[in-house]
Amino acid sequence: MNRKWTNRIRFVMDECIPPVVRDSRWFMYPFYYLAYRGKHISTLMDFKRKYFEWNPQQLQQFYAKIHSISSDRKTDVSESGIRAIISHCGGSVGSVLDVGCGKGHLLSLVHQAYPELSLQGADFVKRDLPQSIAFTEAEATDLPFPDKSFDVVLCTHTIEHIYNAGDLVKELKRVARQKIIIITPKQRYFYYTLDEHILFFPQSEMLSSLVGLEQYECSNVEGDWVYIGYIPEKS
Repeated sequence: MNRKWTNRIRFVMDECIPPVVRDSRWFMYPFYYLAYRGKHISTLMDFKRKYFEWNPQQLQQFYAKIHSISSDRKTDVSESGIRAIISHCGGSVGSVLDVGCGKGHLLSLVHQAYPELSLQGADFVKRDLPQSIAFTEAEATDLPFPDKSFDVVLCTHTIEHIYNAGDLVKELKRVARQKIIIITPKQRYFYYTLDEHILFFPQSEMLSSLVGLEQYECSNVEGDWVYIGYIPEKS
């Protein structure tokens, strides 16, 4: 199921069903069972509590073994979101970093559009990316790259998984020369969500104020916030 339909289903569940029903365990259990193929349901339903109990190694192991319906997608970015990213990787851009790169599909699409670009993926779970893309295993809040290493820094469907997102944003801004692009769901908070999210951004201001750049664009694209922030030349 592509991202556009996932967001439409989420909108119906989150906005059209009474919250007392929508956020009840008995109502959500069948959805978890289907989404996660009947595995680790109790742990997944209490993810928002366990997140604060686990150490980084336990959290890494948790993400490494997840096999849900959504994890079968090549990327969580919608087609419109992909087009937005591709459009910002041309011109004077020479290098792109994708933080939380997953399987590397997004960087592969960037490579198809701009084969001359230097591409780097980073993820805290070990990934096997195409040969055209370099990979570094790293925490998103502690990137092992020098300041201003990349012209464009991508971070798609990652920030919502990190509670100390301020540290993540600092790293994105530190290693970026020209701009950062963040994509995250326009989503209300519920305890039971089928996505292992820990942060929620129902209003664009919640994201833009967190990032704190003076020049930016933030638009709702098929249920996701697409944020493009421009790094000051003398930052």
